[in-house]
Amino acid sequence: MKRSEINNLIHSSVDFFDQMNFRLPPWAFRSPEEWKGQYSCCSEIIDNMLGWDLTDFGFGDFKKCGLILFTIRNGNPRKDKKPYAEKIMIVEELQETPMHFHWSKMEDIINRGGGNLIIELYNSNEEGEFNDTAVIVIIDGIKRKVEAGGTIILTPGESICLEQGVYHRFFGEKDKGKVLVGEVSAVNDDTSDNRFYQPVGRFPEIIEDEKPVHLLASDYIKYL
Repeated sequence: MKRSEINNLIHSSVDFFDQMNFRLPPWAFRSPEEWKGQYSCCSEIIDNMLGWDLTDFGFGDFKKCGLILFTIRNGNPRKDKKPYAEKIMIVEELQETPMHFHWSKMEDIINRGGGNLIIELYNSNEEGEFNDTAVIVIIDGIKRKVEAGGTIILTPGESICLEQGVYHRFFGEKDKGKVLVGEVSAVNDDTSDNRFYQPVGRFPEIIEDEKPVHLLASDYIKYL
């Protein structure tokens, strides 16, 4: 992806957050220059990969298959005692996050507002393949049974609890508008805890056609 595309996506995301009355921490808006020399006081942000994040999952078509998000808080078992994480994400209509599960992380996915979020579900078997058994999930404290490959539609205010090993993919429902999606979970580790059904890329290759307006979490090593 071009850096100019990423900058535009960040600008439009900030506008949507404002529209939804969701506020990011002040450091979300620092320029790359403002990060220089800040590691000693901001090591939790940098080491735990907080901040702006974006992926096209290696498909090169962000609108069809991609996700932009901001990690607000996250623990790091090697460095601190925090056992939880929180993200805020923007999911466009029919923009897919591919089928995957987590080996260790248990999470709640929350529709914070906007359109509807569609989530497709499968249990996994010992080989990491789809299981044909029904999936039992909790929707805001209420148990639901979903047939293998079935979907749940989360309307604004609804949330789903996803346990380890439950395959899920999600996208915004057509003609309902983009969705503000929250995630509250155990510590997030994208380097080792994600099992995608089909191999995908995590961080896009960036063509630096202009300077970054704000750093992505994947930029920290390069710039700091």
